[in-house]
Amino acid sequence: MKFSLRPQEGAFYEMFSRAAQNLVRGTELLSELALPGADVQSVSERLAEVEHDSDKITHELYNKINSTFITPFDREDIYRLGSGLDDVMDHLEAVGNLVYLYGLTKLPALPREMIEMIDVLDQQAKVTALAMPRLKQMKGLKDYWVECNRLENDGDRTYRMLLVRLFSGEYDALTVLKMKEVADELEAACDAFEHVANTVETIAVKES
Repeated sequence: MKFSLRPQEGAFYEMFSRAAQNLVRGTELLSELALPGADVQSVSERLAEVEHDSDKITHELYNKINSTFITPFDREDIYRLGSGLDDVMDHLEAVGNLVYLYGLTKLPALPREMIEMIDVLDQQAKVTALAMPRLKQMKGLKDYWVECNRLENDGDRTYRMLLVRLFSGEYDALTVLKMKEVADELEAACDAFEHVANTVETIAVKES
């Protein structure tokens, strides 16, 4: 039996890139929540569509691992990277869903710190999407994981400032509970991006 390694390798990298591009789409949709008169229901529905597509990519990836004799790098790391990308998308979708279900855009404006966290996520998504194609050559990746970790630190600081604002007495107790849940999902998304970057670093070190 003959095995064609290059097409199989190409398929893995292509799936990673597609999953990362969905994260960019996801953060761009969340960014719409900062716009005046944002259609929150539409944002939530479109995020659900992107999340569904990401689930399909993850299933494709798992099926490819199970049907491929030789993988470009460790199967466990391929699973970790695919699962990590999918986890980020789940958190992004949860943010949009909660903002819609809780009716938070009925407030005069979302907290500035919440918008800043979405901006951090958008930057993380973009650097992740740029990094995925580089996996094929295992070059130019260090700048990616360093930057992604730096952005995660920015997100942590902004999250703490958001908590300070939420518990300052500016909002009623029920609104605080709702926004705290959204804030936790935003913070979890930042952490999930960092986990993806750490997985890429692990892969790069093993393959160097």
